[in-house]
Amino acid sequence: MANKIIGTMANAQKYSSAIIKLAKKKKVDAIHPGYGFLSENVEFAKRCGEEGILFVGPKPEVMERLGDKIKAKKVAQLAQVPIIEGSSDFSNPEQALEAAKKIGFPVILKAAAGGGGRGMRVVKSADELIGSIDMTRSEAKAAFGNDVVYMEKYLGTPRHIEFQVLADEHGNAIHLCERDCSMQRRHQKVVEEAPAPGLTEEERARIGEVA
Repeated sequence: MANKIIGTMANAQKYSSAIIKLAKKKKVDAIHPGYGFLSENVEFAKRCGEEGILFVGPKPEVMERLGDKIKAKKVAQLAQVPIIEGSSDFSNPEQALEAAKKIGFPVILKAAAGGGGRGMRVVKSADELIGSIDMTRSEAKAAFGNDVVYMEKYLGTPRHIEFQVLADEHGNAIHLCERDCSMQRRHQKVVEEAPAPGLTEEERARIGEVA
C-alpha cells in the first residue's frame, strides 16, 4: 500500500510540472486543482505562486498547517473552536500512559498526517497502549511517510457532521451547510448525506458559525 501511495504522489509531482508548463505556454491566469492529490499538494500551490499563476484554493501555508492534525488542533484552539480532549506529547511510555489516564480510556491513536481512515487505532486499556502506539506509528510511516501520532478521547457513537467552508482573500467567509458522514467502515466514510438528518436549524446555525 505504501508503495502505491508513494507512486501516486510521484505521479502527482510529474503531472503538476506538466500542468505548470502547459499553463505558462497558454498564458493562463489561474489554475483550479480539481480533486485528489493536486488539490492538497503544497508544492504545487507554491509552484503556481512562484510562476505568477493564481492557485484557486488555500494558500500553501494554510495547507501546511491544516494538513498536520496536531497543528490543525492548535489552530482551532487559537480560534476558540471547541475540540476533543487529547494529547500529542508522549515521547516515552510514561508520558503516554499519564496522558491516556488523564483523558480516560478508551482512547484513539491517530496519525498526524493521516486521512481516509488510515493510521487509526482504538485502545481500551493501559495494557494495550504502548504496543498500539508502536503499531500505529508503523502504519503511519508506511502510509504517509510520517510516524508522528497523537491521542484523543474515543467517542463510541458520535455523529460525524462536516461543514464546508469557503473563504476569499479579503477575509470574507461563509459555510456551505453540512453533510452527515456518520456511516463509516474502519473509520472511513461510506455514505455522506446532506442535509444532515435530525439537525435543527438552531444547531445548524450554531455549528456553522463555529466553523
